[in-house]
Amino acid sequence: MSIKRIIDLTEKSFLVIIALFTVGAMVQEIMVLIEQRRVELKDLLLMFIYAEVLGMLGAFYSSHRIPITIPLIIAMTALSRLIILQGKGISTVDLIYEGCAVLLLAISTLIIQYGSRLSKKNNEQDM
Repeated sequence: MSIKRIIDLTEKSFLVIIALFTVGAMVQEIMVLIEQRRVELKDLLLMFIYAEVLGMLGAFYSSHRIPITIPLIIAMTALSRLIILQGKGISTVDLIYEGCAVLLLAISTLIIQYGSRLSKKNNEQDM
């Protein structure tokens, strides 16, 4: 068995484990929400993060690569959730830093998306 094959199998095994753990975490979260009989925005954002992780795994299995925008969207959602969890007790400076981080991630996502579309358009024109 070649080293590349071993690495590929190891990678796929870890991705399956990540998918199983993500589904398990989603089930645990749903059980907590049912028990509390209350859903808040922070809970929805956490579920969105779980869904994005599964989407990233699905994208990898369909195209054998992970689009860079998916982790950026997950990071934006995670930072937004952090801001919400901190509530009104957060210092103004921390809120500005975290807001700027979300803005930088959003700008990065736009640049990557626009650059990708522009690159595809240029490649089509060259043919």
